[in-house]
Amino acid sequence: MSASIAPPDAGAPPGTPEPAELAPPTVAKPWHPWRWVISAAALLLLAQFVHGLVTNPGWEWATFARYFTAKSVLASLRVTLELTLWGTALGFLLGTLLAIARLSNNPVLRVISWVYIWAFRSIPMIVQLLFWFNIAYLYQKISLGIPFGPAFFTFDVNNVISGFTAAVIGLALHQAAYSAEIIRAGIISVDAGQLEAAAALGIPRWRQFRTVIVPQAMRSILPNATNEVISLFKGTSIVSVMAIAELFYQVQVIYGRNGRVVPLLMVATVWYIVLTTVLSVAQYYIERHYAKGAQREIPPTPWQKAQRKFREIAAIGVATPRGATR
Repeated sequence: MSASIAPPDAGAPPGTPEPAELAPPTVAKPWHPWRWVISAAALLLLAQFVHGLVTNPGWEWATFARYFTAKSVLASLRVTLELTLWGTALGFLLGTLLAIARLSNNPVLRVISWVYIWAFRSIPMIVQLLFWFNIAYLYQKISLGIPFGPAFFTFDVNNVISGFTAAVIGLALHQAAYSAEIIRAGIISVDAGQLEAAAALGIPRWRQFRTVIVPQAMRSILPNATNEVISLFKGTSIVSVMAIAELFYQVQVIYGRNGRVVPLLMVATVWYIVLTTVLSVAQYYIERHYAKGAQREIPPTPWQKAQRKFREIAAIGVATPRGATR
């Protein structure tokens, strides 16, 4: 017994027209009048603010331009960058060791690292800086040798720990307490199954940490770590209490002589904004690098988006002859 399947229109009488394809429905574009009103009001306020910046004589932009690239300001800016670099490098190095100690199976290391983090997060940074700046009152000499035994080398504290060195020590120790928690949070965010798989493959523990844990943990560490670096960069202004010629201290010295407070403060403000922007751009590209393993396709950068848009506009201009209407 056989059965045949008739075509869908087999039963239709001859001469019946085929059904027309349904046109796609027209979707009405939503209208948001308040959105335009709010946008216009925001742009108006922004225009008023910019107009005040340009026309208000109190800003003294001529004075700002004269001191923005002055030799003393650039020299103090270099000191600020050096403090940030050393504080970040030493702080995150010590913070990594503290984070590993907190995650270790050694109870002594766990307690010591926890107490360190608790103590240095509890003490204000200015107190720590002043303590290290006046460390010679407690210890006039530093000795290296056998614990509770003879000393091999002895150094005069005043000759070893200068104001700049005391500032670096204070910033680095303060930064280490916060970076340790950031790094620890990034490490524990890695799925435990990743370590189990690496151990099942016989990968050594150091290689597991370097090739499995770190690349995945960096995606969680980088945003908070960059915020800490930016905070440290701006926080270097606090070392002005130690009479170190960083950016903010130098600005204070200049406007203390000429009385031009506002334009000199704007010099420091604009330099802080410029260098913070550079750090933010660096953060974007570093995060994009470590996102390769988490996203199948990396989104284009703003520069790549601009290039693509320019090519689209150029292609439209080539496709449309001059004088032709579209």
